[in-house]
Amino acid sequence: MSIPDHARSNFQTLLRAASDGNLALMECADAATGQRRYVICAVGREGADYVFTPFGHLADGNPYDADLPPDPDDAKGFLQKSEPDGGI
Repeated sequence: MSIPDHARSNFQTLLRAASDGNLALMECADAATGQRRYVICAVGREGADYVFTPFGHLADGNPYDADLPPDPDDAKGFLQKSEPDGGI
């Protein structure tokens, strides 16, 4: 499984913004649901104006429940969500 170039480039931009102290956490509304979310943004300048470039949002609740990590035994697969003990 390979991370695409655009994702690597965006990650490098995010790291540079962090090392320069140019990150912000912005409260936004989800475009589909209207619910509040908190978005990580790089902050730049365009003349006298600030420009906020969104990179992603913080997970609601437990982030371990939101994403499935890569499967170490299957280079193209992901670990599956486990059922709680006693689940059907």
